[in-house]
Amino acid sequence: MSTYAVINPATGELLREIPTITDELLEAALRATHATQSTWAREYTLQQRSALITRVSELHAERREELARIMVTEMGKPIEQARGEVDFCVDIYRHSAEIARSCLADQEIRLESGSALVRSAPLGVLLGIMPWNYPAYQVARFVAPNLLIGNTILLKHAPQCPESAAFLERIFADAGLPAHAYTNLYASNDQAAKLIADPRVRGVSLTGSERAGQAVAELAGRHLKKVVLELGGSDPFLVLTDDDLDTVVEKAVAARIDNTGQACNAAKRIIVLSEFYERFAERFIKALTALEPGDPTDPDTVLGPLSSSAAAQRLEAQVQRAVEHGATLHRAAPSRGNFVSPAVLTGVTADNPAYHEELFGPVAMLHRAEDEEHALAVANDTPYGLGSYVFTSDQEQAMRVADRLEAGMVFVNDVGVEGAELPFGGVKRSGTGRELGHLAFNEFVNKKMIRLP
Repeated sequence: MSTYAVINPATGELLREIPTITDELLEAALRATHATQSTWAREYTLQQRSALITRVSELHAERREELARIMVTEMGKPIEQARGEVDFCVDIYRHSAEIARSCLADQEIRLESGSALVRSAPLGVLLGIMPWNYPAYQVARFVAPNLLIGNTILLKHAPQCPESAAFLERIFADAGLPAHAYTNLYASNDQAAKLIADPRVRGVSLTGSERAGQAVAELAGRHLKKVVLELGGSDPFLVLTDDDLDTVVEKAVAARIDNTGQACNAAKRIIVLSEFYERFAERFIKALTALEPGDPTDPDTVLGPLSSSAAAQRLEAQVQRAVEHGATLHRAAPSRGNFVSPAVLTGVTADNPAYHEELFGPVAMLHRAEDEEHALAVANDTPYGLGSYVFTSDQEQAMRVADRLEAGMVFVNDVGVEGAELPFGGVKRSGTGRELGHLAFNEFVNKKMIRLP
């Protein structure tokens, strides 16, 4: 897509178009961001940078409603969830500023003679390529630690989120950061590729599709650039207990429908022990399919439209293909354009294309497992490895299963408990690197060893 555009997914109305930046302006932005980096890292102390990032947090809180409504219009996020996303950003910027000093402190190395230390230094200009599903949160978790380190940011947002992109850039300016410490770019994919190749750009972080991750990783590797990738996921939700089954069903539904199911770390494959599979399946299917997509501006709406007609068509095509290969579809009502009705697929066998796919929307796959060992085998039989969920009343079993899950994150007996303190990231085809928490300060940083006599 060469033009950034706001198309309201709830109505299909084209609200605004913004052309991509010219090559001349792109070069000017890169040159300015590169020049600012030295000033930002050397003339602003860590204490000063932390104070400015704290102000960014405060401005997110002050402008919560405006930013939330922009997200509703751009990608159809239900308004209460949009407000919650802004609140999460507030926490991320605040917490990152609070822990920056300890995360970036010199690390002493004990030696038999002399001394040595490891000191954290910025890499330079970083390029962030962001997705549409969390227009503010994804930016926060990339930008907060890296500005604190002393890096400067070029930010290419998703083509359907130009107003979020401009709004966030304005927050950084109003917070008092120097010009071009954070620079929004309405860049094309080809222009992003040029930036990755440019020696002034020292690293790139992408949150997006597996295909985009492959392209960015290949290009970054060719030019020996540090890269962090947060890609897709098909997170398993293991039900290993029938204690309080109604609550577990409620948690499973919540884990599948957050952000209308358009979350990389949503629970997409529900794996239930055979001994109580029928009881769980009956309740889960009834609860999920009873939900109806609605107006995302209504505070009572929990399911909005999918982000675009292309996203809705792609998901429906996946569902149809799964049924053609033997799966059973459970759905209470037909979809209406971008308003995709929630559904459950059962009987999805390993030879079904859906078995190894990511379903990005309110559609869950329900699997039967004979025992714990089988549940683990199904859970790990995926190209992805982002998050996972384990529900059991046995603490020893929880830790045993968590140790064997091939995932970057494991949540035991709860959902929706991500936090600014908790590292986020995956393994396998879900990406590389970590964001959030103290580990976020270890990615785009020069851990410089200094040996003293």
